[in-house]
Amino acid sequence: MITSEGKLLIAKSGIELFLNPRMANRHGLIAGATGTGKTVSLQVMAEAFSSIGVPVFMSDIKGDLSGVSKTGVDNQRISDRITEMKIEGYFHKSFPVTFWDLFGEQGHPLRTTISEMGPLLLGRLMNLNEIQESVLTLVFRIADDNQLLLLDLKDLQKMCEYVGNNRELFTTSYGNISAASIGAIQRELIALEEQNADKFFREPAIDIFDFMQTDSNGMGMINILAADKLMMAPRTYSTLLLYLMSELFERLPEVGDMDKPKLVFFFDEAHLLFNDAPRVVIEKIEQVVRLIRSKGIGIYFITQNPIDIPDTILGQLGNKIQHALRAFTPRDQKAVKTAAETFRPNPSLNVEQVITELGVGEALVSFLDEKGIPGMVEKAKILPPQAQIGPITTEERSGIIRRSIIAGVYEKEVDRESAFEILQSRISNQAQQVQDEKDRITRDKEETERIKMEAREEKERAKAADSSLFGSLSKSVGRSVTSQIGSQVGRALVRGLLGGLLGGKGKSFF
Repeated sequence: MITSEGKLLIAKSGIELFLNPRMANRHGLIAGATGTGKTVSLQVMAEAFSSIGVPVFMSDIKGDLSGVSKTGVDNQRISDRITEMKIEGYFHKSFPVTFWDLFGEQGHPLRTTISEMGPLLLGRLMNLNEIQESVLTLVFRIADDNQLLLLDLKDLQKMCEYVGNNRELFTTSYGNISAASIGAIQRELIALEEQNADKFFREPAIDIFDFMQTDSNGMGMINILAADKLMMAPRTYSTLLLYLMSELFERLPEVGDMDKPKLVFFFDEAHLLFNDAPRVVIEKIEQVVRLIRSKGIGIYFITQNPIDIPDTILGQLGNKIQHALRAFTPRDQKAVKTAAETFRPNPSLNVEQVITELGVGEALVSFLDEKGIPGMVEKAKILPPQAQIGPITTEERSGIIRRSIIAGVYEKEVDRESAFEILQSRISNQAQQVQDEKDRITRDKEETERIKMEAREEKERAKAADSSLFGSLSKSVGRSVTSQIGSQVGRALVRGLLGGLLGGKGKSFF
C-alpha cells in the first residue's frame, strides 16, 4: 500500500507504520513462533516492494507463497481485517512472479559452477575441517594454474583424483597434500551427489541480473525459489542462499544511498545459515550484511527466534517485525528478552510481556525513519495481502513458467570441455603411451627371440653341413686308401705266384 509520500504501509495500530524505501537497504528481521503470521508478513512486504518497482528474491519453504502470482479474492477474514484496520483504497491484485527450482521441477533450474561457488562455501557445504578445507583450496589453485575449468561435481572429483595420485609433483610448489584429506573430500563429494547437489553444479550458471527484472507495468519481479524439497538438505539450502548473497555483493557496483533498493533478498529459515557455521563463514556473512547495502541490496532474515542471529548481524537489522514468542523454556525466555532489547523502547509498552501475548497477524513493529533512526516499537496488525493467500495449482504454476521472459534460457544443460574431459583425455593418453611402450618392448623381445632362433637354426645347419662334408671326405679317402692297398697286395700276390710257377727266386722278367 503506497501513500502520497511514496512510503510503504505495512501495519497499523493507533498509527500507521510505514517502511521508508530509502531505508529498506538497511536490512531487516521478521521473527516469531510457528503459526504466528511470519509468512503473511513476508508476502505483504514482498508485494509492497514489487508495487514500487523493486524486485524481490525469497524462498518458499512450505509452498504457500506462490499465491502472490494470483489476484486475491474476498473472504470474511480479510473483509473483517480491512474494516477493523480502517484501510482505505485496498484492492486485490496479482504480482509478476518468476519461479525457480534447484531441481527444475517447480521452476526454472537454478544452477552455478564449482568454480563460482569457490572452496570456502564448498568447504562449508561438505562440512570439511580446517585441514581439509586448505587441501580443497590447493586443489582449486592447481586447477587454476593448469587452466582446468571446474564446472560440475565430476570435474572436482576427477581433479581431486588427479591431485591425489600425483601428490609428489605438487608438494614443492603448493605444500603437503594429505591423502587422507583427499579421501575425505572425495567421500563428501559422493555424499553431495547422493543429495542431488550435482543438479545445482551445472551450466548454464545463474545470472543474478535475471533476478532484477520488472514487468511491462514497472512492477518488480518477485523471484520465488521452491524450497520444500530443498529443505530436506538444509546445508545445501543455506549454502545456496549464501552463495547468491555473495554473488550480489561481489558483482554489483557501489551505488551509495538510493531512493529505493535494487533488490530485496529475503532469507527464510535463517537459523540454518548460522547453525554449526565455522567462524570464517560467520565473518563472511557479517561482511556481506555490512557492506552490501551500499550496492542497493536489502537483506531480510526470517526466523523463529532472534537469538538464532549472531549479535553482530542482529545489530545491523534496522527494520523489524516481531511476531509472538512463547516463553515455556529458559531458552524461550532468553529469546523474549533478546527480542525486547533489540527494539527502541516505548514507554507505553511492556515489550517482554506483549511479545508473549500477541495474536496471529499481530506484531511488534519498528522501522527506520528518513534519518535512519529506529522508530519506537509499536504493537500493530499487519495488513492483509492483496494477492492470494496460499498456493496456486500445479497447472497455474506451469503456465507462469512457460510464459516467463527467461523461459528456455536455463532449461537446456550445457556440458563444456572442462577438467573432467581434459584429465580423462590426459590419463587415457598416458595409458595409451604406457600400452604403446609395453607393445614396443614386447615387439623388441619377439624380434630378439626371432634373431636368436634364426642364429641357432643357422648354427645347426652349419653344423649339419660340416658333418656331411666330413663324412663324404672320409669315404673318398677310405676308398682311395683301400684301392691303393688292394693294388699293392695284388701286385705282391702276382709276383709271388709267378715266381713260384717259374721256379726261380733270383730273377724275374721284370
